[in-house]
Amino acid sequence: MTSFHPEGVLMDTPENRGNRKSLITLQDSLANDKILEARAVVCDGDHNLIVDLGCIRGVIPREEGALGIREGITRDIAIISRVNKPVCFKVMGFAKDKDGKPCAVLSRKAAQQQCMEEYIRRLSPGDVIPAKVTHFEPFGCFVDIGCGIPSLIPIDAISVSRISHPADRFQIGQEIKAVVKSVEDSGKVCLSHKELLGTWEQNAANFHPGETVAGVVRSIENYGVFVELTPNLAGLAELRENVRVGQSASVYIKSLIPEKMKVKLIIVDSFDTDYDAGQLQYYFEGSHMDRWKYSPDCCEKVIGTQF
Repeated sequence: MTSFHPEGVLMDTPENRGNRKSLITLQDSLANDKILEARAVVCDGDHNLIVDLGCIRGVIPREEGALGIREGITRDIAIISRVNKPVCFKVMGFAKDKDGKPCAVLSRKAAQQQCMEEYIRRLSPGDVIPAKVTHFEPFGCFVDIGCGIPSLIPIDAISVSRISHPADRFQIGQEIKAVVKSVEDSGKVCLSHKELLGTWEQNAANFHPGETVAGVVRSIENYGVFVELTPNLAGLAELRENVRVGQSASVYIKSLIPEKMKVKLIIVDSFDTDYDAGQLQYYFEGSHMDRWKYSPDCCEKVIGTQF
């Protein structure tokens, strides 16, 4: 059974390199309908992608560059933006270029179509899947969920702790996990992420009153400053001069109140840094969740997700 991955995952695997090493192995890939990856090196004036296969040149004609190009649903930026990046494809045949040299005719669209039919359309709400961050918009983070097929994680679904921009949480090219919220008849998938980052109690268990710990200033309101301790846990500190959103902070933990899901803090210091946020900690390790409850059982307010 074919496994489907975000573009770039197969690039340096021994199997993928072996499938591209000669004309014979490329012919075998054609005969066996394999999905391969290689680097796109040029997008010509007609928006055909030129791919470096090593042994010969590959060409992905514009209309084979992505699902929806032929129909006008997908913009050509989906092709142009692949230059100098890995692309997935199927070998469709062999021809000669304008200089009479042999080249392989490739289709990224065919790989995406197979991924859509055999993987993406079969996903169900609650499925936990791998994804790769491709680009940001103020409203959310776009990820590749297989063969370059995009999906969106809305900004309010990235974490419980609110952020002003997806770049506050993710990096371009980062490999993450996501949970499926819905799959439309068209194959469009909507994702979430916060459910994988733990409940209030799981996050709060890492902290104790009396400790001074690291945090990030996420918002400043007229009644206090919200400081993130983890992506799914933030606390409220009293207002303090010269504190700005985005700064790192050292904060003293006054109290943890599970029945109100509150963390009371005192800001000891705030300062500008360029610390790496580090790896995300995922508390859910399974492949499917039916329900996620963020709030503790002792809390009257119930926050969670039903898939």
